[in-house]
Amino acid sequence: MNYVLALFLPPLSILLTGRIFTAIIVLIIWIPAIVFSGGLTHPMFILLAWILIYQSREDRRMRKYGRDE
Repeated sequence: MNYVLALFLPPLSILLTGRIFTAIIVLIIWIPAIVFSGGLTHPMFILLAWILIYQSREDRRMRKYGRDE
């Protein structure tokens, strides 16, 4: 579900992964980028959100199962 949210609101999706400061910085950059570029930079923020979601999921998996797997 967080991947779908990243399509529409990448800063909120990043916030839900637990990265508060990154979400604030992305929000500050995302709004002017959407306004001035007409949405051309939006895929960059979607990709960033997807990477951070994947990374947080892997971190949880490593804590749960250990580093051997």
